[in-house]
Amino acid sequence: MSLEKFLTESTLTSLCIMAILVLLSMVCVRSFKIDSPGYFQVIIEDLLSFIQQSVTETIPKDPQAVLPLIGTLWIYILLCNLVGLIPGLHSPTADLSITSALALIVFFAVPYYGIRAEGILAYLKEYFVPFFWFFPFHVISEITRTLTLAVRLYGNMSSMEIGIGVLLVLAGFLTPVAFLLLHFIEAILQAYIFGMLALIYIASGMEALAEKS
Repeated sequence: MSLEKFLTESTLTSLCIMAILVLLSMVCVRSFKIDSPGYFQVIIEDLLSFIQQSVTETIPKDPQAVLPLIGTLWIYILLCNLVGLIPGLHSPTADLSITSALALIVFFAVPYYGIRAEGILAYLKEYFVPFFWFFPFHVISEITRTLTLAVRLYGNMSSMEIGIGVLLVLAGFLTPVAFLLLHFIEAILQAYIFGMLALIYIASGMEALAEKS
């Protein structure tokens, strides 16, 4: 595979967003103050508090283990969705390859956290509940929900971008202001839905430990 085929517009935009997040996190760590927080610090702290509360309410037993992954997914997807509002740029999440990669992260995170919480034997045992012949159905369910995660985010963001693009061509730059606001709301909503579904799937993988405790 040539470098040109790998470095698509979505990939380059995604890499830029990752770099921005790394730089932003470094700036936040060095510049945030405990005694006199600024407006930006308050916004970031409120966002992190919301993420932490959501994770804790869903996984009360060990929220700190899952918090970094879910928080990163939420913030990264939100920025990817919002990039589409910038003229000349497209949301990486309007690319099926990007959403598929995100869905695969969740797919592998579920058994990772499940095995970490329960142990490999206890986790694998759940694939044969209530009877051993249910194993293929559990596997199909895992694959299906992974595909659903990828296609849902891709479908919503790509259709939104196409719709706004058509309106810009037909009506000019002044008329679709309301639709740009709709894009903004949709970007936040889709990031939240993806993160919550990922959180619920991971919680289901850790469910047996919670029931035993």
